[in-house]
Amino acid sequence: MRGQRSLLLGPARLCLRLLLLLGYRRRCPPLLRGLVQRWRYGKVCLRSLLYNSFGGSDTAVDAAFEPIYWLVDNVIRWFGVVFVVLVIVLTGSIVAIAYLCVLPLILQTYSVPRLCWHFFYSHWNLILIVFHYYQAITTPPGYPPQGRNDIATVSICKKCIYPKPARTHHCSICNRCVLKMDHHCRILLLSLRRLPTSYPPIFAPLSSVALALGALTVWHAVLISRGETSIERHINKKERRRLQAKGRVFRNPYNYGCLDNWKVFLGVDTRRHWLTRVLLPSSHLPQGNGMSWEPPPWVAAHSASVMAV
Repeated sequence: MRGQRSLLLGPARLCLRLLLLLGYRRRCPPLLRGLVQRWRYGKVCLRSLLYNSFGGSDTAVDAAFEPIYWLVDNVIRWFGVVFVVLVIVLTGSIVAIAYLCVLPLILQTYSVPRLCWHFFYSHWNLILIVFHYYQAITTPPGYPPQGRNDIATVSICKKCIYPKPARTHHCSICNRCVLKMDHHCRILLLSLRRLPTSYPPIFAPLSSVALALGALTVWHAVLISRGETSIERHINKKERRRLQAKGRVFRNPYNYGCLDNWKVFLGVDTRRHWLTRVLLPSSHLPQGNGMSWEPPPWVAAHSASVMAV
């Protein structure tokens, strides 16, 4: 079939090329010249229908990954329930092992001061884990308003067709835009807290889990220190390369400095908050409204210098 099709299309293409070559000549018959012009006009019309000013490598990648997006939208979104159940079962098993296997050994070998410290520290960690994990899976991440408002926006979401404030991105699993989105994860806060007491012979099967959580903790600690999310890291990396090619330096407009970034992340406004919001369970709201952000000191200083000039 392919051979027959090529035999039929070959002469047709040759005739078309001959017509196009004849169309360039001045002594070409008017009828043939009109056919060539109509062919060119139709070709331009077809290209205009398929033209997209926003097309590029990103559009091609989105089109190639469309089946994966469909899989995420229809299948992987249900994995969150499975992960929540696994985390609850894992944490419950660790607590059960600690009470049934480790506690009798501790009562026989530890001194009273060390036993008191061990008992206090382990249960303090357990309370923090249970409380913050419950807060993580029940607190909504925050969504931009979809009605008319006076909030400054930076773009329009291609899926929601709604204005997006700064640092807002569309979550394909939640199927809506999320304020200051990092990534869709149900066990994020567990990577920032330590599990209760551990003993290598008993908790050896959990070493891979501890290694994964430790790597996740280090990764997010670096992002928090830089004042950027996982998505913003990739965006800032591209922007840094683009400006570097032009001989310019990129600076993150949401980087307040390492210490101030951690204060914003933990919600620390006063010294007392280190105790009430960090060391103790707290359900305080994050700073700001998630839609507008105060500029860091270096941006304000740069603006003042420009105004002075």
